[in-house]
Amino acid sequence: MTTTVGFIGLGTMGFAMASNLLNKGFDVTVYNRTSAKSEELRALGARTASSPAEASRGREVVITMVSNDDSIRDVYDGENGVFAGVAAGTVIVDSSTISPELARRLAKDAEARGAIFLDAPVTGSKPAAEAGSLVFMVGGDAHAAQAIEPVLLAMGRKVISMGPSGSGAVAKLAHNTIVGINTAALMEGFAIAAKGGIDGESFLELVQSGGAASKAAELKGAKLLEQDYSVQFALALMLKDLRLSSVLSDQLGVPTPLLEASKSLYQAGQASGLGELDLSAVAKVYEQWIGRTING
Repeated sequence: MTTTVGFIGLGTMGFAMASNLLNKGFDVTVYNRTSAKSEELRALGARTASSPAEASRGREVVITMVSNDDSIRDVYDGENGVFAGVAAGTVIVDSSTISPELARRLAKDAEARGAIFLDAPVTGSKPAAEAGSLVFMVGGDAHAAQAIEPVLLAMGRKVISMGPSGSGAVAKLAHNTIVGINTAALMEGFAIAAKGGIDGESFLELVQSGGAASKAAELKGAKLLEQDYSVQFALALMLKDLRLSSVLSDQLGVPTPLLEASKSLYQAGQASGLGELDLSAVAKVYEQWIGRTING
């Protein structure tokens, strides 16, 4: 029997994830705050809902993918929220990047309704979402995660259990701290090379051939040379994640000098109006500082 899924949040990532569920034959009901994306998925066979509650009602699995803590509260709480629609036994999966504190609160609220909440953010930006090669890091009931693994693997390639509720959120913030720092480091290295007169293509070849090789260089290097800052993962969202990670590290008592430096750099990018571009657009901050483009 086909698992029934409610999917809420059809942004850059959510639209591709819901599309993969439909393409794999799942019975999917979708909701998005603006209806245009829902209508696009209707053409692929999705049912559409007028509220998160309606998208959740009668569904065995409910997945949410929205931008931040405030959006999650809007989606889950209130008379039209997810919790108003789910029944006992429903497995709720949030793949957004949110604070561990909020993830734990949602798990308790779900338990009070007889449902199960998993915080299951993903790694992999837009290309991985489209290719169905995301990696899910799951906090919460490991047996529930295993039971719905076919749903998750319709959108990704791996599911990793991280521990109790909130652990997926912690893992995602730690992971994205590395992503933010690595991307900033790549742009800083390119700025040094460009100011020193090194050709961008030659420098990228060196980076990819040596100890500086990284996923950041693989995903962003060629796009940087083309000055292509189309969104795979928005700068504003990276800044949001680094802010959450900064709060978490303070709570844990972990000194994070690289995190704080990188956060300041992305704040400069946001202040320069780059927030809706890809996070690699932080390169433009360096270009302002060195007075030239950094693609050679």
